[in-house]
Amino acid sequence: MSSLNLDDFTDLIERPDGGMRRDAEERRARFAVPPGALGRLDELGEWLSAAQGAVPVRPVAQPRVIVFAGDHGVAKLGVSKRDVGTAADLVREAVEGGSTGAVLARRLGIGVRIVDVSLDCEPDALPESVDSRRVRRGSGCIDGEDALTLEEAEEAFRVGMAIADEEADSGTDLVVLGDLSVGGTTAASTLIAALCGTDASVVTGRGGDPIDDLAWMRKCAAIRDALRRARPVLGDQLQLLATAGGADLAAATGFLLQCAVRRTPVILDGVVSAACALVGQRVAFRAPDWWLAAHVSGEPAQAKALDRMAMEPLLDQGVRVGGATGGLLALPLVQAAAALAAELPEAP
Repeated sequence: MSSLNLDDFTDLIERPDGGMRRDAEERRARFAVPPGALGRLDELGEWLSAAQGAVPVRPVAQPRVIVFAGDHGVAKLGVSKRDVGTAADLVREAVEGGSTGAVLARRLGIGVRIVDVSLDCEPDALPESVDSRRVRRGSGCIDGEDALTLEEAEEAFRVGMAIADEEADSGTDLVVLGDLSVGGTTAASTLIAALCGTDASVVTGRGGDPIDDLAWMRKCAAIRDALRRARPVLGDQLQLLATAGGADLAAATGFLLQCAVRRTPVILDGVVSAACALVGQRVAFRAPDWWLAAHVSGEPAQAKALDRMAMEPLLDQGVRVGGATGGLLALPLVQAAAALAAELPEAP
């Protein structure tokens, strides 16, 4: 039996300040640039004002990339081009600066925090800069076994909450949330299908490094079998994460909810963060008001989740790679919206 009461989040999470948003809208109406001329940038500036509780909006001065990393046992079924247990290679590439997310973060001058929640490797095989919060070594193969025990799911969830608190306490004013995993999109797609009441074929995508038709069929079958196990526990979100998620997804869900508690806005990257957000919405219906969808990832499960949460992605550039890449591409747009909302002159 879990000691974590998820119902508490419903009381703890408030919406961004509606009064400040109205003040920001009124201020915007006085600008020399006509209302509507900036499109969604106006909406973003007003959203930031509400999140910050400030008019004019403050610059996004201390953004941060948070990446939860883990391996998924379902990868052994051949649902990915990558071999099972090789997410550590993705982590090393990111730390060494060779990943797309690392390049963009370096160019933007933003710090990246990679958190090992469930990588399937020896801890000393990872660079020292990786934040070790490991709950277990890899998650279970969800087509026929639970990803985690309920106790492990709670531990991972609390890891995410703790990291959200650490970031808020250190002054982080906006987070780009990403993931590094092998098999993670299969688990994420299962969660989304379960929560949206759809079949496996509707949510099964081909991944950032597109899989062939045979691998797609294996992935679809794995999601179908995992769904049979996930549907009976839909009423218990922590048990759902234990059954069909994974430690990295549980941590990201806890992180998102605690960020909403701490009034820290978050940019969601791809299908994995969308799945965690959808679970988070089931926990606390006001929480998604603190999150933005960065981009269209091409994964049908992501589209399904964002539609359920009424989120419209900021970008659609055909980018399929993960690791916070899409979120980092969207970040300058959010920063630009803040600058325009704060610095444009009023009409004479």
